[in-house]
Amino acid sequence: MIAEADNFSVDQPVWQGPLYAVLAYGTWGLLPVYWKLFVGISALEVLVHRILWSVVFLLIVVSLRRRLFELFLLIKNPKQLLLMLTTSLLLGANWLIYIWAVNEGWILETSLGYFINPLVNVMLGMLVFRERFNLWQSLALLLAFCGVLNYLYGFGELPWIALGLAGTFSVYGVLRKVADVGPLIGLTMETLILVPAALLLLGLWTYDGSSHFGTLSEMDLYFLGCGLITSFPLLCFAAAAKRLRYSTLGLFQYLAPTFQFLLGVFIYNEPFSLTHGVTFTLIWMALLIYTGNSLTKKLVN
Repeated sequence: MIAEADNFSVDQPVWQGPLYAVLAYGTWGLLPVYWKLFVGISALEVLVHRILWSVVFLLIVVSLRRRLFELFLLIKNPKQLLLMLTTSLLLGANWLIYIWAVNEGWILETSLGYFINPLVNVMLGMLVFRERFNLWQSLALLLAFCGVLNYLYGFGELPWIALGLAGTFSVYGVLRKVADVGPLIGLTMETLILVPAALLLLGLWTYDGSSHFGTLSEMDLYFLGCGLITSFPLLCFAAAAKRLRYSTLGLFQYLAPTFQFLLGVFIYNEPFSLTHGVTFTLIWMALLIYTGNSLTKKLVN
């Protein structure tokens, strides 16, 4: 998922913004269904194909939009390029954790990670941008902290998958804010940076015969589809961001982890214990307080 937006524009039909937002976050929320097609294949190999075919798809889109020149300008800017190198590594780590977790039966914990993500953003806002907490934000963070502690008490370990996903994506979002690069060009550059390593790994696997690509089976189509399934929600998000205010768009972000949660519990029958219930309830209460406070501030201002 991408946590940035292009400039807001009101010169669009009212219904288009919400539709694009639902398509974007709905697709991100249903991604576990797609990654489950790769059960039995290492998450690293799936990641390699996600990178390679995303680059192909994104370069086609960038070319059709006549924005290749923006990529060249980015390459000529060492400071921006260094930031993009860092964000590409964070994005790659986030993707790898997510794919691995889904196929190891941890969809519930991935949803917890993306529920926590807005609250981690608040903490980073204080640490990086010296933003101050108000009473409601402090209460929301306290409830989230209690939720993590409850998980630790109930299972004897921290929710490392959730914290890893929330942590990598939140730091990624902060750096992307500093880089000030749009979603399409940014993701294209990030995947381009990862291409050499991806090609090297694919070459090694092809050489030793362990690659699952090129078998002339439906698996080849699944690998090719990684580019589309990665890029489609990004393009929908960019379209939604141009038609909705950022505060409105933020309300849709909870669709993705909600869908993941429902998939984990009702479709893939992952265990949902009392500890899960208490932790998720505390996190949901925190999000309700955080979201209500954010909306109130917007209305007042």
